[in-house]
Parts: sequence; C-alpha cells; structure tokens
Amino acid sequence: MVDWRKSVAREAEKILELLGYKLDWLAFADAWRGEYQPGMEEVRSGRQPFAKLDVLHRRNLERLLPRFGLQNLSDEVLDDLTLVWHRLDAWPDVPAALARLKRKFWLAPVSNGNISLMVDLARRNHFPWDAILGAEVAHDFKPKPAVYLAACAAFDLQPGECMMVAAHSNDLAAAAKLGLRTAHIARPDEYGPNTGEPAPTVPVDFAAKELADLADQLGA
Repeated sequence: MVDWRKSVAREAEKILELLGYKLDWLAFADAWRGEYQPGMEEVRSGRQPFAKLDVLHRRNLERLLPRFGLQNLSDEVLDDLTLVWHRLDAWPDVPAALARLKRKFWLAPVSNGNISLMVDLARRNHFPWDAILGAEVAHDFKPKPAVYLAACAAFDLQPGECMMVAAHSNDLAAAAKLGLRTAHIARPDEYGPNTGEPAPTVPVDFAAKELADLADQLGA
C-alpha cells in the first residue's frame, strides 16, 4: 500500500538535516528496514515477548545509530524518528482503488504494523478500512498462522471467504496454506528500481500490476 523507502528517507532527512547530519538517506531507510525481519523473528521464535512494531522500530533504530555516525540524539528526536513509519505515503494507485473495492468488499489491513500506526497511515492517505487487524490483534507477527486466522475470525468468516492481498509472495504463500484466497500486487520498485516483485513467485488466485488492476479484475 505504501512507498516506505522514499517516505522514510524523506522524513529522516527532514529531522536529521536540521541537526547537521548528511547521510545517504535511502541507504538509511534500507538499513532500518533490513532490521525489520530479524526484530520480528525474536518474537516469532519466542525469544522475546510480543511488542508493537513501534517498539521494534525504536530498538532497531538504536541498533543502527553507530553505523551511520548518529550520536547523542535526544529521546525527543528518537521518538520523532520512530514515528516516521506513521508518515508513509501511499503508492499513487492505492486510495482510489481501495475506495472502489470498499463498495463491494470488507477491507482491513492484516499488517505487522500496530493499530496506531495503521490509523495514522489511513488518515494520511485516505485508506477506507472497515477495521484494522493484524499483528496487534493476534499478538504475533506474520507469517505465523494466528495472524491470518485471527483476521478471518474477527470478521466471522472462514479463511476461504477471505482474500489476502500483498506485494510479497511469501506472505501470500503463508495465507494460502491456511485456505485464504490470494492476490499479488506488483511493486517492482519497492526496494529501489527493479528490486521488488514484478510478479508473484508462488501460485495465486489473482496477479495484478497495481491495486486498480485488481479492482478491475474483481469487478469493483
């Protein structure tokens, strides 16, 4: 749904340039995102208790600081940096396509992001969710089965009555194993030019070049 890479780079630059830092901002965004899966794996494995993604982002940020020569940042600055993930911009096709899909389907993010993060993204980008589900509801992180199944249960639906829509084939494969239908949205530039998934690498029910294309395929 969102172009996290450019958004994090832009927001970090706004905060840190005022303090005299000049970094490769996209590299900073990439490095921070690189800590995303390892941080969640500590929870998924049971080595750490569940914590909201905001908490993990803060821990991951503090781990990154020496790598980028960022020293003596105040708690206020670190808090502001952590919340850059609440200020991500949607890919251009998303808001209008979600509005179309909402006319026909119930919509909810099944994200590893915490509820306050998803609310802020929805308000910033006009995402018309019917509910916010995902990791904080299930107290675990994808691709653990409980996250997908808790989302289905929240809507009083069976997995086969639900569709997981994502830009990551591993996410869709995990959902499909539980009986959910799946749709892949191509985001070929997610990690930079030609670094994302231009097409699914696993079997899916629908493959779309963008969210508006999925809306077309579903008759929304």
